Amino acid sequence: MRPRILLLGCHGQAGWELNRSLIHLGDLTALDYPQIDMSKSSSILHVLSEVNPDIIVNATAYTNVDQAEVEPELANAVNAEGPGLLAREAAMRKAVLIHYSTDYVFDGRKDSVYTEKDAPNPLNVYGQSKLAGENSIQQVDKGYLIFRTSWVYSLRRPCFVTKVLKWAKENETLRIVDDQISTPTWARTLGEITALIIAQGRADPLNYLREKSGLYHLTDSGFCSRFEWANSIIQNYPHQQEIKTIEIVRAKSQDFSTQAERPQKSILGCDKLITSFGILPPDWKNSIKLMMKT
Repeated sequence: MRPRILLLGCHGQAGWELNRSLIHLGDLTALDYPQIDMSKSSSILHVLSEVNPDIIVNATAYTNVDQAEVEPELANAVNAEGPGLLAREAAMRKAVLIHYSTDYVFDGRKDSVYTEKDAPNPLNVYGQSKLAGENSIQQVDKGYLIFRTSWVYSLRRPCFVTKVLKWAKENETLRIVDDQISTPTWARTLGEITALIIAQGRADPLNYLREKSGLYHLTDSGFCSRFEWANSIIQNYPHQQEIKTIEIVRAKSQDFSTQAERPQKSILGCDKLITSFGILPPDWKNSIKLMMKT
């Protein structure tokens, strides 16, 4: 079977990599705003009717964590209501939905890694909206895969990596928090592992994905603080002559005023993913080095 795959959010960090990885696995339709507006049910229903997909890969999200505090309705429309509608429509059409969530569904107060069995407790509107999306999807009995991930980055869209490089080219000293700890995850990891999982279904990917239906953590391996991450970004940047930064100083989250509170330690354990699919995610340090060479 060659499935019809609908990728939503193809211009984002994860979406660009998914477009690259999924194109050989089926008849791929890749869309983004304004071709689809995840805040409007009419737009979602129109696209689903036009494409009639077997597999829906939803890489759309409202990801501006601070702005979500002042735009909660829009954040919920994109992150909760839209994915819920996708799940219900997928179930009705006997399709499978693949969706991405976040470590920000947790409060970051656990000393060890979070598993899929841990109770979420988001600290901000963004995390609350993503958790509501998870819950809406999980009301469908089967036919979905939810992948929680963390600190997604690439060089193609604004993110922590691009911000650090911009700061490093302009300042001799940087102040970076060392009390936020999680796992940097290259967008390519999400794209390639998602494609590998679909490919494992071989001749019958839909039934395979339904059998594996559930919630999984999917990040690169290992963990670090944002301070350690920033050091790795700068050290591995191939154009060192552009870097002005001489010193990176440790700071605390409370030293910076932000609209939204962030979890301090939100490391996601990926054992369930590894056991279920036999896929071991790459080390985050290796991913940084490889990304800088691509």
